[in-house]
Amino acid sequence: MSASFATLGRHWKQLVGVMLAVQGICLLVMALLAGIAVAAVYDHIEPVFDPPYGQDPSAEHLTPFLVAAVTLFVLLFAVGLLGMAMLTALCPAVLREAVRGRPTTFRAMWRTALRRTPAVLGALALTGLIAGAPVLVAFAVWVPFMIVSTSGGDPSPGALILLPVLMLLALPVTVWLGTRLSLAPAAAVMEEAGPVTALRRSAALVKGQWWRIFGISLVGSMIGMSIAYMIQMPFQFIGMFGMLPLMAAGAEEGGGAAPSAGMVIGLVFGLLCVLVGGGVSQMFQIGYTQLFNNLLYVDQRIRRENLASAILAETAAAPPGTGPAPAPAPTATPAPTPAPAADAPADARPTPRPEAETGPQPDPRPNGQADD
Repeated sequence: MSASFATLGRHWKQLVGVMLAVQGICLLVMALLAGIAVAAVYDHIEPVFDPPYGQDPSAEHLTPFLVAAVTLFVLLFAVGLLGMAMLTALCPAVLREAVRGRPTTFRAMWRTALRRTPAVLGALALTGLIAGAPVLVAFAVWVPFMIVSTSGGDPSPGALILLPVLMLLALPVTVWLGTRLSLAPAAAVMEEAGPVTALRRSAALVKGQWWRIFGISLVGSMIGMSIAYMIQMPFQFIGMFGMLPLMAAGAEEGGGAAPSAGMVIGLVFGLLCVLVGGGVSQMFQIGYTQLFNNLLYVDQRIRRENLASAILAETAAAPPGTGPAPAPAPTATPAPTPAPAADAPADARPTPRPEAETGPQPDPRPNGQADD
């Protein structure tokens, strides 16, 4: 938990910069898609939502509207999933440089996240399909049974009870599979592995440590959601209290009158506060939760594959000026005592004792023994 906050504190500029860029591009693309969809079915909107009294919307107006709505939903979902995949690729990209003590820049993190987004997207999609398979099987069993039971009238009690029973059997399997494959995005970025290889790496790293990974991941998710909610609440209160006086002043002018300037300003101010608070809390929750899970990946590699020694050896072999040395990672073997820093206090650095104070050192060899 402390390592996640430390990484956020040191690299928040790069994280926030890339997150804002990704969210801004996604919002622009979504707005463009929504505008195209509305323009395509503009002539059908009024007949669908305001048909003549006593008549239902005709098929010639309803069908294009439904097709456009379904298409827009699929495209918006795809854009959102692509943006989430890029944000998921960003956090391990930052962490890969952080654990080696290397500096990070906006341009480097943007390129790395963009380059590894296809692999992370594939890993997320495969994880969703594999982990969600038990739930899909449960619905595939329940839906035909429900259709047969309702063919003669009201559904039978057995059909209503069957779905909760199937969910009780499917959800534990889904949680087990999801936890076993939860380290795949980190492996896809840090090891530059493909989606299938990343899933195999995640399963190998989690093997034998499932309860530990599940518990720590659950704690990290709860902490991220709690702090994100605490971040969002002040924005909501400021927007609400800033909007109430203006709305009250507008209400005193008359309920049937046109909206006054105060009401419009209050409404815009409240909406902006809610949007800003939601965006900030979402960025924190995504960044903290992803860093938390990615640090679990690093921790498992340290425990199983002696990653800490490899990082320290790589840092020691690097030429001077390539970046500060990373902090010692938690490992089962004690880390070597680091040399005192050049800028350490005088009382913290060992002072060599001059020979005048220590006196001549006795020769440890027996008397009369000469060098070979």
